[in-house]
Amino acid sequence: MVFYFKARPEAGDYTIFMGLDKYENEELIRYGFPEDIWFHVDKMSSAHVYLRLHKGQTIDDISEGNKVNNIDVVYTPWSNLKKTASMDVGQVGFHNSKMVRTVRVEKRMNEVVNRLNKTKVERKPDLKAEREAANAAERAERKLLLRDKKRREEMERLEKERQAEVRSYKGLMVAEKMTSNKQIASESKSLQEMEEDFM
Repeated sequence: MVFYFKARPEAGDYTIFMGLDKYENEELIRYGFPEDIWFHVDKMSSAHVYLRLHKGQTIDDISEGNKVNNIDVVYTPWSNLKKTASMDVGQVGFHNSKMVRTVRVEKRMNEVVNRLNKTKVERKPDLKAEREAANAAERAERKLLLRDKKRREEMERLEKERQAEVRSYKGLMVAEKMTSNKQIASESKSLQEMEEDFM
């Protein structure tokens, strides 16, 4: 079971979600998205909470809320979560501790918690299928961009070839109509006759 919450549009219209227990946390860790930011109360047993950013956003685009007074909340991008076989269920580490941020929350913000609780929805998502669908969409988008790039490159190549052929053709036309000084002297034509030959 995963609990989903919706932030207000003016706060960024984010999707916020968390697992029911440590087993759902495992699935959320395994099938997260690059846009996910992971939150956890530091040094306390608590839920893993995720905030899904919009494409192009970074961790700097978010603000915080809490249920308890005087706590530290740690957060980091999902891609920074590290899971090893020796870790307990629901336990995570970090690839790069410099990417982990901590915020001290002095006072619980009841209005934020109450508003989020009103948007709470319970679902049993197929996290693996959602991640695979997102991966497939990303691959299709990259493939389309690559195809467009190759088509543009081919069009540019063909245009360069066409321009080279035009220049070559013009050069041949001029070369065929040109007369050397020796030919002029030997034929002793008038200037008007030579102009007519050239035209």
